[in-house]
Amino acid sequence: MGLGFFGLISNNIPSIRINIFTQIHEIVFHGKGGYDWDTIYNMPRWLRLFTFSKIKEFYEQEKQATESSSKGSNTTTLMDSSGNVNKSKIPQQAFNSKAPTKYK
Repeated sequence: MGLGFFGLISNNIPSIRINIFTQIHEIVFHGKGGYDWDTIYNMPRWLRLFTFSKIKEFYEQEKQATESSSKGSNTTTLMDSSGNVNKSKIPQQAFNSKAPTKYK
C-alpha cells in the first residue's frame, strides 16, 4: 500500500509542513498585527492562500513604487551621512536674498 492518507507519503510530509508554516509565518509577520498564528492555522486553505497572495501582491507593488521613485529622482540632500549640513550644496542665492523673511 504505497499511498498515504490524502496522498501524503512520508518522504514529502516535511517539505509540505515547512511550506505551510512558512506561509503562516509570512501572513502573521507581514500582516502587521492583523492576524494571529492560531487564526491563520485554523483558516481554510483557500482563504489562507488568498490572504497570502494579496499580502505578497501588496509588498511587490510597494517595492516597485519605491524602486521607481528612487530611480527617477535626481535630488541631493543638504546633510551628509554623519548628519552635518553640507553648506556647499545650499544655493548661494539663499544667502544673498535681500527680501525679509516672512513667517506666518
